[in-house]
Amino acid sequence: MSTEHHVAHDAGGHELEHAHPGPRTYTIIGVILAVITLIEVWAYNQAFLRPALVPILLSLSAVKFATVVGFYMHLRFDNPLFLAVFGFGLAVAGSVITAFMFLFGQYPQPPHG
Repeated sequence: MSTEHHVAHDAGGHELEHAHPGPRTYTIIGVILAVITLIEVWAYNQAFLRPALVPILLSLSAVKFATVVGFYMHLRFDNPLFLAVFGFGLAVAGSVITAFMFLFGQYPQPPHG
């Protein structure tokens, strides 16, 4: 698979800007996002996955988030600091959601005894 990412340089050798990925790349990313969504729907409808459903869905959602941010917001081609800012926000949000789920009893507690 060839990459569609090229960097343009001016006469002094300085980087100008990144070329955007082509339609083929966006189509592939769209198909990947659709497959992940289908996996999420399938997992939700499987009774044997109920105990692990929340971590599975959170993980798949994080992958979709990273894919959308990386490609559709073009952060994959920008300074890594921008991706780190979004990644930090995702980590904080995931931690807060998980803490609230434990706090409000969404996860089963082990038997006391």
